[in-house]
Amino acid sequence: MSCDYRYINACFFGVTLAISTANATEAPTIAAAANIKFALDKIVSKFEQETGLSVRISYGSSGNFVSQIQHGAPFEMMLSADEFYIEQLHQAGYTQDAGVIYAIGRLALAAPKQSQMMLDEELIGLGQFITDGKLKRFAIANPEHAPYGERAQAVLKAKGLWDVIQPRLILGENASQAAQFTISGSTQGGIVPLSLVLAPQFMTLANYVVIPDHLYEPLNQRMALMPNASQTTTYFYQYIQSPQSQQILREFGFNLPNTASETVN
Repeated sequence: MSCDYRYINACFFGVTLAISTANATEAPTIAAAANIKFALDKIVSKFEQETGLSVRISYGSSGNFVSQIQHGAPFEMMLSADEFYIEQLHQAGYTQDAGVIYAIGRLALAAPKQSQMMLDEELIGLGQFITDGKLKRFAIANPEHAPYGERAQAVLKAKGLWDVIQPRLILGENASQAAQFTISGSTQGGIVPLSLVLAPQFMTLANYVVIPDHLYEPLNQRMALMPNASQTTTYFYQYIQSPQSQQILREFGFNLPNTASETVN
């Protein structure tokens, strides 16, 4: 891309993006899209309590994980932010099968509580903020390898704001960095995953509105097991599809494959 983007490296809520959820060194390592962090942390906690098994989660951008897996990273499972990346790995022989859609992601327009930008689901306030010359910096995830950034770009294009907002963009390396930029005061707002906005750490610092689903292609979040998946990882893969895990995903704003028409605000 030839856009005048600025890149900032940061951690999300004071923790690094590669996070171990278990102390046992034998625990299998799983790659997960950053947007699912808070929901998955809760699911992992319940899984470990109920089974006595441990897994380690590394959070990051789906596109980067694909490259790492293709270069030999020993992940046993991947939870992607968009099914495209799992399909890419499957076609190249890096997964056991095509996997399953475990959640359908959604976007939110958010801003720090002190921001003067009006929040509305049609982004009228954002457009006016730009027109008035008040918007200095705005956060999204990097569209080149982060599905939520690509969808944020699509929303801005749909509203005719993409060209004018590009010089003001701050790109997160993944969705959680974009969320961090949105609430830290380094920007005046951003388009970020609803699943991160609903975390208590976020809601105390920022306001948000849910962006209508029709403004962007569905974020069908697919997961798959790698050929080297252990029994523990296989159990965890199945556990994510359980009713208790599905309820947690709903709590964090996700739609599910069989309930995609439901709205969670």
